[in-house]
Amino acid sequence: MHWKIAGASLVAAAFATLVCAAPAHAQSRTWVSGVGDDLNPCSRTAPCKTFAGAISKTAAGGEIDCLDPGGFGGVSITKSITIDCTGTFGSILAAGTNGVTVNGAGISVILRNLSIQGAGTGLIGLNFVSGASLTIENVTFQGFNAGTATGLLFAPNTANTTLMVNESTFVNNGIAPATGGGITIQPAVGGSAVAMIHNAKIQNNANGLRVTSTNGTVTMTVRDSTLANNRGSGITTAAGNAINLMVDRATITSNFQNGILSSGASSLVRVNNSAISGNATGVAVASSGVLHSYKNNAINGNGVDGTPITQENLN
Repeated sequence: MHWKIAGASLVAAAFATLVCAAPAHAQSRTWVSGVGDDLNPCSRTAPCKTFAGAISKTAAGGEIDCLDPGGFGGVSITKSITIDCTGTFGSILAAGTNGVTVNGAGISVILRNLSIQGAGTGLIGLNFVSGASLTIENVTFQGFNAGTATGLLFAPNTANTTLMVNESTFVNNGIAPATGGGITIQPAVGGSAVAMIHNAKIQNNANGLRVTSTNGTVTMTVRDSTLANNRGSGITTAAGNAINLMVDRATITSNFQNGILSSGASSLVRVNNSAISGNATGVAVASSGVLHSYKNNAINGNGVDGTPITQENLN
């Protein structure tokens, strides 16, 4: 009988070893905490320490949430994911490097309620290389002042990649007056961008928003947003391929160069119901750029207003 009991015990022990050694399945929701540990399974009761630690344990299409305030480190995203720190303070410190990189074919990424801080030596707050869509809600990009020095660089390499920026802040990014800035949209070879920027504050950067279409088209709207005190221009376009930009209900003020500059024959910028004041030049065109107004804008009090602008008829 003893040998039967001993044999059964060995089998049980071997089974337990196999169970313990089995890799954890990716979860649809994981958690990070300022007092977590990346050796944990990233559950609510045993959270991870960093976004990089949690993302490997989160299923594609899943979500990483923040349990409490903390700095959770930079992360490279190669699958569809949501990172959400609603209800607490979640941050990424990216001194001397990039904060977030998004690079995965066909993926959709959502970032909510984060602070991405470059501390003066950061390169790019969020570097978008490849994917289907990027959504940014209530995210602050600050202090990216080295290298390309950009808060958000959206450079998709596939067609019709979408960007949504909502309720977000871009402050003190870039190297004055012309390197980098708050937001740069410039599709890579094979890419094109469809973008919406809503209720954003783009302030005290080198340039506020720069749109370049050397490699692919850009269709976008800037609505209910403030672009102020940038040391270059508030909005600049530089067209190779088509740029179609609507500026709607925006406040563009006290930029050291242009409020809006439309450059290149394929650049069409329309301005509706916006206030453009206190800039060195209010509105301007270069290299046959096109700029149209719905004639309901307040473009006054600039060093040079740059008006009148060609009228765009209401339909």
